Amino acid sequence: MNLPLSQPKKQSVSMKKLWSFFLPLGISASLVTVSHVIINSTLSRAADPEHIIASYAIAMSLLAITERPAVLLRQTCSTLVRDKRSFKSTLTMAQLVFASIMAMGIIISYTPLGTFIFKGVFGVSEDNVQDVVRVYKVLMFVSLFSGIRCLYQGVIIYHLRTKWLTIGMAIRLAGMYALSLYFIHTGVTSGVVGAVIFLFGMIIEAAVSYSEGRLLVRKMPDKLENHAIDNKRHVFSFYRPLLFSSLISVWIGPAINAILGKTWDAQLAISSFAIAASLVMLLSSFFSYFHQIVINFYLTDPAAVRKFILMLGFVPALLMGLIAFTPAGVFLLEHVIGVHGRLQVESIRVLQAFVLFALVMPWLDVMNGLVLVRGQTKLIIGSQIANLSLTFVTLLVCIGLAPEWNGTIGAWAQSIGMTAELIFVALALRFIKPSDPVPTGNIR
Repeated sequence: MNLPLSQPKKQSVSMKKLWSFFLPLGISASLVTVSHVIINSTLSRAADPEHIIASYAIAMSLLAITERPAVLLRQTCSTLVRDKRSFKSTLTMAQLVFASIMAMGIIISYTPLGTFIFKGVFGVSEDNVQDVVRVYKVLMFVSLFSGIRCLYQGVIIYHLRTKWLTIGMAIRLAGMYALSLYFIHTGVTSGVVGAVIFLFGMIIEAAVSYSEGRLLVRKMPDKLENHAIDNKRHVFSFYRPLLFSSLISVWIGPAINAILGKTWDAQLAISSFAIAASLVMLLSSFFSYFHQIVINFYLTDPAAVRKFILMLGFVPALLMGLIAFTPAGVFLLEHVIGVHGRLQVESIRVLQAFVLFALVMPWLDVMNGLVLVRGQTKLIIGSQIANLSLTFVTLLVCIGLAPEWNGTIGAWAQSIGMTAELIFVALALRFIKPSDPVPTGNIR
């Protein structure tokens, strides 16, 4: 679907303008990862943290797949909804998505299919599989409220009221933290505690998004002239390709946890990987919007964009190296997150393997931005296939040669997979002739 946007004029872009654009995006992305740190730090205070964190992490891996159709509603709505009729059409399709997600959740939670998935695919032992199923019984409702949140956030984004996304996230984190303190005081006994905290936060954010988004919908015209989206078939024709393309990348997390379940110490491997991954996301998420810098400013002032990215592009790797190879990491794990003993030692080892991930991630984001600017979005599908393939190969090689590496296997696999994705995109941009740039609009 091509939007009638004008080509940007060549002009100088100041660093102040780039910072004012980038900072709100970075802060918002960073706040998202704090929720996972809150949950993992709560679960780590249990009497048996390895078992409890592992059960929560495995259930979350499946949620990443079943929640994905709901998350895609955000960009669908922000792109297509311009009047009440198009919103009603999108809402009708969203209700079908919600019903499908909940039906799948009920089947997984209350039939033998769930046990089969967690045992056969994720490698959960017979003794632990019911604990994982109990966690997922709560998490399946997260998909529903996440979909409601994303649907109305799409309306909010279109109306440029993006401060409400930050407000909703801030209130969500406050609620999650308060509930985590309650559980820490009363006792953490299972991974269900993490699921309840996550669900509570998602309900809060969905409520904030619904309140603001609903007000904006009421102000929309009934039917905007020349806006072709007026039935659910139009919406689904836009939504379907997004859904298909996302099915490639969502399998990376489950594949990693499945192989970690076959290491010498599965619970230690999965829990240490979950803790380290949450820290990696916390550090790198702030820098995960370089593609937006490229999309919005590269055609206008490529020199300023290159200068800005070179100034910040190596910061995630430097921060990760500081945490992984200095006492700062031990202090952070012990006194902030509350991880001790062999779980702390193993988490440090996993963080060391994640340094490559932190080095590659910003530059891959830049390359993906260039792909979008050049209108070569099919390359992203190929790069995701390269990522998944190399991740899976690395997992198989490591589990065959060094199963004692435990959680480090997952970190190396994810890092090498992302490196393969970067190489694929870089080579494709170098040797494949570009099409016309995608219009990105004038700088405001």
